[in-house]
Amino acid sequence: MKAIMVVDKQPVLVDAPEPNGDGVKIKVVSSSICGSDIHLMAQGALGNHIVGHEFAGITPDGKAVAVEPIAGCGQCINCDSGLRLHCDAGLYLMGVRGDGGMAEYVNVPARCLVELPTGLDISVACLVEPMAVAVHGLDRARVRENDRVLIVGAGPIGLAAGAVLRSRQIKYDIAARHEHQKVAAEALGAGLAPRGEYDVVIDAVGTTQSLRQATQHAKPMGRIGLLGASWDGITIEMPFCSKELELIPSMGYRFDRPQRSFDEAALILLHDEAAAKALVTHRFPLEGVEEAFTVAANRAGGAIKVAFDIAR
Repeated sequence: MKAIMVVDKQPVLVDAPEPNGDGVKIKVVSSSICGSDIHLMAQGALGNHIVGHEFAGITPDGKAVAVEPIAGCGQCINCDSGLRLHCDAGLYLMGVRGDGGMAEYVNVPARCLVELPTGLDISVACLVEPMAVAVHGLDRARVRENDRVLIVGAGPIGLAAGAVLRSRQIKYDIAARHEHQKVAAEALGAGLAPRGEYDVVIDAVGTTQSLRQATQHAKPMGRIGLLGASWDGITIEMPFCSKELELIPSMGYRFDRPQRSFDEAALILLHDEAAAKALVTHRFPLEGVEEAFTVAANRAGGAIKVAFDIAR
């Protein structure tokens, strides 16, 4: 089968054996590139397995599913509590620690399958995973209906957070860097001129500079939700302390019902067609892997989310 692996820090198309053994064999329909894929690839942290943790497909009995790529052991207290990210056995992320979804087929534990609502196009269901990250991040930051909210950063996760806020009928502003991001944010109902102070600021970038910007706009004793991955660490500066701000980090999502983040994420994509249109800017077949990753790495060039169309 066709699949994408990383060789010498470069993504390449390979001919891989179809998966067998434990789990449910999923026919992958759509998969997308995450910023973490690009970062980990550049660090030499990906290799010897198929990459990709944002994907959706079809089960052998014909069900359309999105896949929670964090498997967990399924037996510890954290897994039982819907917190597989904190599994006692350690973090196992498909596409990072083992085979992922940039392939024609992948085996997935049954507990990781989330059946998609009727009517949701599987070609955009690769977005369920990043949308679920935004759902969980906003829940962690305790965003409420009457809060004044700002999002710093209009990449895929920042815009996904905007789509979640819109679905919850919560008004928000966004600080976008590039013109194409501003266009996408406007399509998702965002205000583009941050001003004054906010009850909650969502930092969807995760750098010292973005935290500084979030601190500037947060009201005294306000909340900052750290939704961006802080790969290189961040520095907390004095204004953060003097304003007595609360910093709330977020990773992953919840896995238990009725709070399963994937469920809300899938419904957002079903009911708000503008969300997928705003987020997915480029599509490629698996054979276009080199160009796809090059495009995805160049945010200034117009990319937001780059997806692979694998099967229908």
